[in-house]
Amino acid sequence: MAAMSGGVDSSVCALLLRQAGCDVRGATMVLHGDVAAGAGGAAAWSEGAVCGSSRDVEDARAVCRHLGIPHDAFDLRDRFDAAVVRPFCEAYLTGRTPNPCIDCNRYLKFEALQQRRRELGLQYVATGHYARRRWDEASGRWQLLRAADVAKDQSYVLYHLTQDTLAHMLFPLGDLTKNEVRALARDHGFTTADKPESQDICFVPDGDYVSFIEGWCRVRDCEGAVSHASLMCGTEGGLKAAPTETRSAGMGENPKAALAEAGLAIASAADAFAPGEIVDHAGRVLGQHAGLIHYTVGQRKGIGVAAREPLYVLGKDNTANRLVVGFRDELESRGVVARDVNLIGGDALGGPRRVRVKTHYRQRPVDATVEQTGPDELTVVFAEPQRAAAPGQAVVVYDGELVIGGGTAARSF
Repeated sequence: MAAMSGGVDSSVCALLLRQAGCDVRGATMVLHGDVAAGAGGAAAWSEGAVCGSSRDVEDARAVCRHLGIPHDAFDLRDRFDAAVVRPFCEAYLTGRTPNPCIDCNRYLKFEALQQRRRELGLQYVATGHYARRRWDEASGRWQLLRAADVAKDQSYVLYHLTQDTLAHMLFPLGDLTKNEVRALARDHGFTTADKPESQDICFVPDGDYVSFIEGWCRVRDCEGAVSHASLMCGTEGGLKAAPTETRSAGMGENPKAALAEAGLAIASAADAFAPGEIVDHAGRVLGQHAGLIHYTVGQRKGIGVAAREPLYVLGKDNTANRLVVGFRDELESRGVVARDVNLIGGDALGGPRRVRVKTHYRQRPVDATVEQTGPDELTVVFAEPQRAAAPGQAVVVYDGELVIGGGTAARSF
């Protein structure tokens, strides 16, 4: 099964499989209707503006016709809303900074498509990700590797892969550059050859995530307690919680306690939008913020306080509804604690180990020491101070080109 998003990468993925003599079946996930709630809950995009739209289905189908292979379109809109959109909104409402692309890869592109693969009796799911896998004879395990094209490497969003999933995955683009992929598409007359890459968050194409979440809450008539684990919202069928497998990602067995430990209070949805005080580390009031949901750790623009040098968001005190700001040097941290850990090789890390780490997608891996400090916890100490990781972001650990695994940032120190 070739996972086809309607873009150039997945188109060439299917092409390379055909050229290798594989029996290929294209599959596209339908993730959106072509109109969704954006600013204030109003229509935010037109047809084809986001991945998983009907335009993408037609583009993928056209490539499949060109290649002479069958094509399926799977309606995963409900699953996308439960596993990606809902946790995204809940995370921001509780002061975290989510990475919806990782959730989409984890619960849809891999979990859902692997389920469909098994139902259809197929052997592999192939995707257009820039990453590689290999079998390691010494350990008897599959390994995930960074792409040959470091500039396009997407291994950061794949750290959650397991041995079973890797055994049934193919990454045909792992040794190619983006320019080579586009050239192959042009050579074969694909309509997707020069199609732009999707940018930002696919379901918030205008970038105004605050208005999107506001509209999302309004549509669902959300009231009362909010937690990353379960934002209970009114629906026609009564109260509906997120699926078990996605509700407590990164939160452990006790989401409330985990939120409290991370300094995140359980609050009503309205509290996230309520104005409050901007303070420095000493608690001195510097101004007023527009609602904590508007800010994320590391943010510089839009704080609205004049100072002798630029101010950055250092943290959010949800209990007191305070935004904590400071100068750039105050933003740096010595390390980060990650939870919801996945180790691709399956074995515990044990004692301290020298590695390289990424806490942001665009970041170059930096030198660090990692230690497994609990069954579901990694503690990373940087060789040199780094910009603090926002709670909710992925922390991915590398040994050279090998992806060891990763987790979700719980707190920096």
